[in-house]
Amino acid sequence: MVNTRIADRSSKVDMDIEGVKAYFTGLQARIVDALAALDGQAWLADSWQRAEGGGGVSRLVENGKVFERGGVNFSHVKGAKLPPSASAHRPELAGRAWEAMGVSLVLHPHNPYVPTVHMNVRFFVATQPGSEPVWWFGGGMDLTPYYGAEEDAVHFHRTCQAALAPFGAQYHPKFKQWCDEYFFLKHRNEPRGVGGIFFDDLSDISFVHAFGLTQSVGDHFLTAYLPIVERRVGMPYGERERDFQLYRRGRYVEFNLVFDRGTLFGLQSGGRTESILMSMPPEVRWRYDWHPESGSPEEALYRKFLIAKDWV
Repeated sequence: MVNTRIADRSSKVDMDIEGVKAYFTGLQARIVDALAALDGQAWLADSWQRAEGGGGVSRLVENGKVFERGGVNFSHVKGAKLPPSASAHRPELAGRAWEAMGVSLVLHPHNPYVPTVHMNVRFFVATQPGSEPVWWFGGGMDLTPYYGAEEDAVHFHRTCQAALAPFGAQYHPKFKQWCDEYFFLKHRNEPRGVGGIFFDDLSDISFVHAFGLTQSVGDHFLTAYLPIVERRVGMPYGERERDFQLYRRGRYVEFNLVFDRGTLFGLQSGGRTESILMSMPPEVRWRYDWHPESGSPEEALYRKFLIAKDWV
């Protein structure tokens, strides 16, 4: 384990790793409490340890009143040496001891009019005797509707903008574009949803500034998502809407297994498979070369929402 306080190379302020951990565990608890109150069902708490170092707590609900599956994970994992695949894009990390911690959540509602949502905030540090530590923060949130609503997309993006505004006007357009580019299925030539914000490798500012920005993103999640759920959860739906929801969930699975950096890092570094694959929806359908009917509500998702757009 690295020291809990390490000198920040950019501002001479100590890195309070235990403070980061305390924030993440508190965030997990706050989010689960709010979601459990909305869903009306208690969430499973599954604590686990990792043989290579570290552990975590997975919080999960299945077949709730609102969420078909929901998971809010905290993990704090450690290793003596990064796997080569994890350090491929950062050669200076090769051979270093490392720690990674964060909160990651995915919510798959029953009602097709309620969007799926993902949020993640994380911290990484790698150390080596005689060298300065390498650290960064990352995170973001994104919305994946099945039947789009403009007011939902606008609300979600404006809340993301509000989370970043105190730290500089430059962050929202940069992180919004990063999200659009990251959550894009290249083999389908389409985005996963309406986006949000995404950032990674945030270390070119002071530790305090980067940590504060990351906290703000985590703190704004409930404000971004719960009003959307409350607006849509009572909308009636039938087999047609359910079928389209399950078809579009296939895109979510494809992205997570092919492109998602967190999923790939977790699997390559010997992470806990149950927690890593918690993000998968419980039911999915694939069809061969299916296209929505012209002028249908399903076609509107592709035409009006699965496009690059400034929702703010």
